[in-house]
Amino acid sequence: MKDFLKNFFDIKFWKFILVGILNTIIGMGLQFVFYNCFGWDKYDWGVILASFLGNFIGSVVSYFLNKYFTFKNTEKGWKPVFRFALNIAVCYVIAYVVVSPLVTWICTANGLTMFGWSVKKFAGNAALLVGACTFVACNYVGQRFFAFKEKK
Repeated sequence: MKDFLKNFFDIKFWKFILVGILNTIIGMGLQFVFYNCFGWDKYDWGVILASFLGNFIGSVVSYFLNKYFTFKNTEKGWKPVFRFALNIAVCYVIAYVVVSPLVTWICTANGLTMFGWSVKKFAGNAALLVGACTFVACNYVGQRFFAFKEKK
């Protein structure tokens, strides 16, 4: 178990975290801008569209930085692109089709709010935040062990 943890949290993990910080600034920043500044908080589809666009743009940045900087993957062709896209799709479904609606439901059912926001606006922002955390955790595992898996 100790060797597994040592290998799991190696330099690639820390590079992924660094790339993730940049992706978070880009992807999450865009999600909150789309949701709050474009008036999408008024619509039921606002969280889904904001999270999709933010994650899509962040994923394009993530692909190039993680392929070449984090995992130093030299594989050519469409296979790594396909595996990366499949990983992103699975992570997106887990985070924003399963977890985010659950968070929205919990917040709404319990009338949770803060910052002077309506319950709906708080629930939407909380869903984006929890969804993003779920997405990041799933994404690291998927990129490291599937999309950019090392050849032995």
